[in-house]
Amino acid sequence: MEAVAPVTLTTTGGSRTAGWQVQLRVDYVVNKVMQTHRGQSEDAVAQAIQDQLRYFGVVPNDRDVARYATVISSLPLLPPAEAKA
Repeated sequence: MEAVAPVTLTTTGGSRTAGWQVQLRVDYVVNKVMQTHRGQSEDAVAQAIQDQLRYFGVVPNDRDVARYATVISSLPLLPPAEAKA
């Protein structure tokens, strides 16, 4: 299984831009959907992203969701995880 992209919470100067929590939620959802829905149809991926974003209280931007769905659906499937004894 591929590692989830790192998310850094540290900032310089102690201030954060507006919307930083929303971006963290979007990054989290996209990474999770990338692990579970890669190689599936764009519609299925887009629906999963929209559902999970709404669960986290984020109103999805249709243009961004479509862009993420296109990329995730074009990814190859992950190989099955091998059982460790």
